[in-house]
Amino acid sequence: MSRKPYPSDLTDSEWEKIAPLLPATSPIGRPREVDMRELLNGIFYVLSEGCRWRSLPHDFPPWQTVYKYFRHWQRLEVWHQLNTHLRQEVRNSVEKADNRMSLRKREISLGQGVGGRV
Repeated sequence: MSRKPYPSDLTDSEWEKIAPLLPATSPIGRPREVDMRELLNGIFYVLSEGCRWRSLPHDFPPWQTVYKYFRHWQRLEVWHQLNTHLRQEVRNSVEKADNRMSLRKREISLGQGVGGRV
């Protein structure tokens, strides 16, 4: 990325989580020539700024390409699958944190109970 980043751009850690969830390149037809991260940055720019597709700044891929992928992924339910996967990942991490917290509370309460009886 050789441009100044926008607030809506994906961070490296966000990109690492999302990239494997995107549809694979088809073995049939022309190979992809567009940078998928920049394409997603363009989609997120339009959605966060509320501008028209045609108003997408010129340092993103062409607006027609960005819009085409956005609509294609809507039809394939890629957005729904991404949301479901990421939501489940967050829930799992919250559950792990809750389990660690309750285990720690139990350890503390047991330690205080033993010390109080002496």
